[in-house]
Amino acid sequence: MCGIFACHCHPDVQKFKPTALKLAKQIRHRGPDWSGSVICKNTILCHERLSIVGVESGAQPLTNADETIILAVNGEIYNHRLIRKNLKTPYHFKTASDCEVIIPLYMEYGVDAPKYLDGMFSFVLYDKNLDRTIAARDPIGITTLYQGWSSKEPNTSYFASELKCLHTVCDNIRSFPPGHVYDTKTNETIRYFEPSWWDGSKIPETPLDLKAVRETLEKSVRKRLMAEVPYGVLLSGGLDSSLVASIAQRETLRLKKAALAAANGTATELSDNADKGEGLVGIDDDNTLSTVTYLPQLNSFSIGLPGSPDNEAALKVAKFLGTKHHVMTFTVEDGLNALSDVIYHLETYDVTTIRASTPMYLLSRKIKAMGVKMVLSGEGSDEIFGGYLYFHAAPDKKAFHEETVRRVKNLHLSDCLRANKSTSAWGLEARVPFLDKEFLETCMNIDPQEKMITKDRIEKWILRKAFDTSDDPSAEPYLPDEILWRQKEQFSDGVGYGWIDALKDNAEIHVTDEMMKNPKAEWGDDIPDTKEAYWYRLMFDEHFPPHCASTVMRWTPTWSKQTDPSGRAISTHLAKYNTAA
Repeated sequence: MCGIFACHCHPDVQKFKPTALKLAKQIRHRGPDWSGSVICKNTILCHERLSIVGVESGAQPLTNADETIILAVNGEIYNHRLIRKNLKTPYHFKTASDCEVIIPLYMEYGVDAPKYLDGMFSFVLYDKNLDRTIAARDPIGITTLYQGWSSKEPNTSYFASELKCLHTVCDNIRSFPPGHVYDTKTNETIRYFEPSWWDGSKIPETPLDLKAVRETLEKSVRKRLMAEVPYGVLLSGGLDSSLVASIAQRETLRLKKAALAAANGTATELSDNADKGEGLVGIDDDNTLSTVTYLPQLNSFSIGLPGSPDNEAALKVAKFLGTKHHVMTFTVEDGLNALSDVIYHLETYDVTTIRASTPMYLLSRKIKAMGVKMVLSGEGSDEIFGGYLYFHAAPDKKAFHEETVRRVKNLHLSDCLRANKSTSAWGLEARVPFLDKEFLETCMNIDPQEKMITKDRIEKWILRKAFDTSDDPSAEPYLPDEILWRQKEQFSDGVGYGWIDALKDNAEIHVTDEMMKNPKAEWGDDIPDTKEAYWYRLMFDEHFPPHCASTVMRWTPTWSKQTDPSGRAISTHLAKYNTAA
C-alpha cells in the first residue's frame, strides 16, 4: 500500500516543495521502499512506494513519453494486462507497473478513465497541457484518500492518502468520496461508479444462484493473488477469512502444479522446492501463465489474547487447509500501550474501529517483520450479506436490503479504513476479495429475503451454503463444518472478550463522571455517549485539530438501543451461546 501527497495550483510551488516533501514523509510508513516527487508548473505530486507489482521498474510518480502527464497512485489494478491489450491507441509503457495503464486510459477517456479500472486505488493525475488535475478513488474506498483546501489559498487543492498530511496546511478537509472523480477544471466531484444496486430503495428480486456466488468469489480471490512478493492471509477462524484462505490455498496449489508443468527445463529444480512451497509462476488475466514471478508458500496469520476464540478456530482451519500458520498472542497491556499510536494511524475515534484495529495493528507489525508484504482479508462480507447479529432484528426485507446498501457505502469510514490503515502503518498491503465489483454486482442483487435470518437460516446462510459440498461426496470440502457454520464473532470480540472489558475498565480510570457532563465545546453535537468513546476522542484530539473530526463517522448498530457496538452485546449472541453452553 503506497502513499500519495499532491498539491494543485500552489502560488509558489518551488518554495512549497520542502514543505510538500515533509508532509509526504508523514506517510512513509505506507511506502517504505522508495520516495519520488515531480513538479510541473504550479503542481507537485509526491509518492511513497510499497512495491508489490513491477518491483524493479515501477517507481512513481509515473509520466508519459513527453512528460506532459504525471501520475501518482496508491493501489493495485487487477485488469492492467487486459487494459494494455485493448487500448485503442498504441502506447509506449515505461514500466511493468500495473498502475501505469491509468495514463493511456486518461488519454483515451479523460475523467471517465476510472470506470475501466478493476482494483483498489486512489490516484492524482496532472495534465500539463490543460493545467488540470483529476483525482479518483476506487468504488468502495478500499484505499484511503483525503482532499483539503486552505482559506489562505482559495484556488489551491491538496490531496493525500492520510489526514495527517493535510491538517497543518488545510482548514477544510473531507474524506474523498469512493467511486468518484474530481476535476480541477470544473471544480466538480462526479460519481463514476454506478452499479445497479446503488439505490437501496429498489429491492432486487434476482433468484438465488449459489454457483454464481461461489464462482465470483473464487475469481475475486484469484485475481488478488497478483503479486511479485511473498503474500499471506489474515485468518481469524471466522467464516469470511476462512473462505478466503481456503480459496487462496486451492489457487496457490493449482498454480504450483501449473508452474511445474510449464517450467520444462527448470521443473526438477522447482520440484525440489515444492515441499517448501516455493516456485516461479506468473498468471495473466485470462488465467494463463505469462510472466515469471515469485510464488510463496501460503502463510496464514491470527492474533488473540491467550485462549481466544479466534486463535483456536484459526488453528483448526489452518490445519485443515495445510497453510503455514502463525499464531500471535498479545496481552491487554500490549494493546493498551498501542492505543494512542493506533488512533494516530487510523485517524478516527470510532469505538468499533479502534477496538478491532488494535490487534490487527499489532499483528501487521509481526507479519511485515517476517518479510510478507501483502495479505488477503475478509472485510465486506457482513455488510453484503447482513452478517452482523443486529440484522436479526430487521423488520422486513426492504429494511434489510437498505441497511446492507448503507453499510457497503460506508465501509470506507469503518472496516476498509481499519484494514487499510492498520496494515499500512507497517508497510503491509491488505486486499479484500469480498469487495470485488463483480462479486458485489452478483450478491447485492440477490433477493434480500434470501439473506434474511430465520429460525432455519443462520446469518450469511447464502455464503455458507454456496461453499457447502456436503451433498457431493466426490467434492473436496472448502472448510470443516464446524467452521463453515460457526456463528458470527466480530473481530474485536473474537480476539478475546477480555480485550473489550479491559478497554472499558481503563476508560473508567481516564474519564470521570464530571468530564462526561462537560464535554469540550469544540465537539459541538458530536458528543461521546460512553466513557470509552470519550477517552478515544481525547486521544484523537492529541493528534489532530478539531476541523479533522468532520472526516469521522461513528459505527452503531441499527434496530438496537444498545450503546456498546460489540456483537457480544447483541441479545442474539447471548442467546446462542447460552444455548450452546
